[in-house]
Amino acid sequence: MPKGKNNAPQAGGGHDKPAPRQETGKTADLQADTNAPLETLTNNQGVLVSDDQNSEKAGVRGASLLEDFMLREKITHFDQERIPERVVHARGAAAHGVFEAYEDLSDLTMAAPFAAKGKQTPVFVRFSTVAGSRGSADTPRDVRGFAVKFYSDRGVWDLVGNNMPVFFINDAIKFPDLIHAVKPEPHIEIPQAASAHDTFWDFASLTPEVSHMLMWAMSDRAFPRSFATMEGFGVHTWRLVNAKGEARFVKFHWKPVKGMQSLVWDEAQKIAGKDADFNRRDMAEAIDRGDFLEWELGIQVVEEKDEFAFDFDLLDPTKLLPEELVPIRLIGKMTLNRNPDNFFAETEQVAYCVSHIIPGIDFTNDPLLQGRLFSYLDTQLRRVGPNFAELPINRPTCPVSNNQRDGFARHTINPGRVSYFPNTLGGGCPMHRPEAVDAFRSYAEKIDGAKIRARSKSFTDFFSQATLFWNSMAPWEKDHIVDAFSFELNNCETKAVRQAVIGNLLVNITPELAARVAANTGLDVAECKRVAPKPLAVETVAPKTMPSGRRKVDASPALSMDKPVAGIKGRRVAILAGDGVDGKALAALQAALEAEGAIGEVIAPKAGTIADDAGKPVAVTRPAPNAPSVIYDAVAVPGGASVATLAKLGLALAFLAEAFKHGKPIVLLDAAAALIGAAHLPVPKAGDANQGVTACADARAAMAALTAGLEQHRFRNRDVDAVMA
Repeated sequence: MPKGKNNAPQAGGGHDKPAPRQETGKTADLQADTNAPLETLTNNQGVLVSDDQNSEKAGVRGASLLEDFMLREKITHFDQERIPERVVHARGAAAHGVFEAYEDLSDLTMAAPFAAKGKQTPVFVRFSTVAGSRGSADTPRDVRGFAVKFYSDRGVWDLVGNNMPVFFINDAIKFPDLIHAVKPEPHIEIPQAASAHDTFWDFASLTPEVSHMLMWAMSDRAFPRSFATMEGFGVHTWRLVNAKGEARFVKFHWKPVKGMQSLVWDEAQKIAGKDADFNRRDMAEAIDRGDFLEWELGIQVVEEKDEFAFDFDLLDPTKLLPEELVPIRLIGKMTLNRNPDNFFAETEQVAYCVSHIIPGIDFTNDPLLQGRLFSYLDTQLRRVGPNFAELPINRPTCPVSNNQRDGFARHTINPGRVSYFPNTLGGGCPMHRPEAVDAFRSYAEKIDGAKIRARSKSFTDFFSQATLFWNSMAPWEKDHIVDAFSFELNNCETKAVRQAVIGNLLVNITPELAARVAANTGLDVAECKRVAPKPLAVETVAPKTMPSGRRKVDASPALSMDKPVAGIKGRRVAILAGDGVDGKALAALQAALEAEGAIGEVIAPKAGTIADDAGKPVAVTRPAPNAPSVIYDAVAVPGGASVATLAKLGLALAFLAEAFKHGKPIVLLDAAAALIGAAHLPVPKAGDANQGVTACADARAAMAALTAGLEQHRFRNRDVDAVMA
């Protein structure tokens, strides 16, 4: 069979041989649509398929061909498998905003948003999970969609990306297989919005190109604390084209101004039950109070002469371009400052298409991107209709004039008798303008290659960047990745699948990861035999030019989330209180938090008000049963007579224990320090490093401790194994 790097299997195959087609008896008429799978794959017309893993291209690294009926049939069917919600990215939330350019980039691109320093372009941004249905929760382990619609004065540009810079596969023809594998298993429609089941890991174990993306998906990047604290990426390598027709390769990055923050796995699971709308609620409330979401747009630019200067193929969407090799240049800021007026009319009907580009932006021959160009438009035509571009949320802000007519849900009323070109009856209008400088022209890339259905050899390095990701992680991040793989594989019922993941993937990423996951899943690495996949019908072919390997790194600190964040604006602090609370300390703490843009919520045994130590009423933000610790970033407990009440309140003690387990800052004023023992929290020994549990004498010291703790985000050095939470 064909081999990739490290003798890894390249594609396809299976752990169980499918049963032959069964002959039916007298009840055949009742089961006419139920067929057991054949051993050999066919298309819908019964034609045998030679290769279902590579789209047909003009040369092994060339563009995908429209004549590839196998690709079009497979993706067209996949695009229409859900009615009426999106097949993927069904659960989403969105907001309006503006992008402002930092500088004039006309030397690099004609793209209108970058035409002048200070130029502003309206945007509409939708965030989403991928695998779950509209009714799923915000916080499963999943990729997050990050789609930006620029309403430029030269047309609509959709930068459709994710919160991870790479993808599972490197050819769009495999996308239906990936999503079929990760979606609920079709015979029982279980599990919802989860990859921890047999079919996904069966597919993954036989598709080694998923290795790099798996490392991202098994990291804490898979559940962001908020949309405002996650990165976004254009995923693909694109082109920037200037007015002279000069092109450069580019990668797009969205860098959150608030820095990166994620949930931890246990926290994410509990939030799904406590507040399934956690992320979308957070964004809506933040915008309503004026705490707008902000990202800086960065680009990595590669000259055409350097296309093959790296140790990976720049067009491979399973690879990233390390920031240490090509630094990110920040070129503008996006601010989301207005919530939608109607969820269905805007968030649900917005139609993003990878093919929506403007002069100055162009495609590359990335085979995943090439397939998405067809798939997104096909999906929107089916989901929203042929006139989706006329809906208010999708309409360009610049004039539109063409000869497209009719179709259901047509909004535009076109007067006159002419709907064709060329014409004389309409004065020749609307006419194309070959001489227009700002018209769209595809970059004149030279293409020289045989028409072929094959994988470029430069796309068969499956493991080097997965290893790079592991090498770039802090110890606690590695622990979380091990725990994630272990949890997922322990949910797989088929032992052969678990063995194949370890034997086919993890041992090739790093022996340490394989050994630790094997130990947690009750397997012996030496017994994790590789399951031999069926070979591709066409052997992989090397292009004339291959990556030279001159530019590479073994670790990339930029990939680690082990970094402090600046400021505490928007962070939510729970203030546990009851009757007799120290009123002055509580008020001072709330005022200090508000001054920094943070939110201090008073949590008490019951709703309404409590009386402080001076008998004054204090408004309760949430009663304890409605205030789970997992929706807060830190905890503060003022002193006073209320401490004795809290020490006997199970909800309060569980709140503290859970916050401790999740690494959150805990600040205890005066007598509240006694709650450490009441909640059975480990007491740090003299000389131990700061673990973020601070006893303070006054509100000023408490605020300083909260600020320092929130900027660290989590305390990873706590002993949590014995904590009852």
